[in-house]
Amino acid sequence: MAKKKSWREKLRGNPDLPSIKELYNEAEPPRLTGWMVIPSPSEVYEIMRQVPAGKLITALEIRSILARRHGADLACPMTTGIFIGIAAQAAEEAASEGEREIVPYWRTLKSGGILNEKYPGGQEEQRRRLEGEGHQVVARGKHLGVLDYEESLLDEDQFDS
Repeated sequence: MAKKKSWREKLRGNPDLPSIKELYNEAEPPRLTGWMVIPSPSEVYEIMRQVPAGKLITALEIRSILARRHGADLACPMTTGIFIGIAAQAAEEAASEGEREIVPYWRTLKSGGILNEKYPGGQEEQRRRLEGEGHQVVARGKHLGVLDYEESLLDEDQFDS
């Protein structure tokens, strides 16, 4: 039986990524068409790694940066979300093995400033880390979110194209 890949092995990803796919839809009325990038896990990780303390980024901003870098109309929301989760798990895996400097995944929020329940430790651990950096976390219905998160968003133009 093959050994299960570690999170960091998964982060190194697929050699076929990134890739650009053409979107087309023959439905009436036509839906989204154009070009979509399917990013590599390491690209998503690298963007998350660059978010400094006190700043935040959302999955939507990560997708926008990826699309711009690749000259695409959008970045795949599903794979980007999966790779955000892999980056978080890989960071905790590294921390559990004694690494002190890990990707600050807790600074990456879901759309609308919502905390990610799928991160290691769930929303409560993300809340603890964010509040430790000065952010105020509040209840938003069934979820937790960062109050006035827009004020702390990192400017997308700060990322390399």
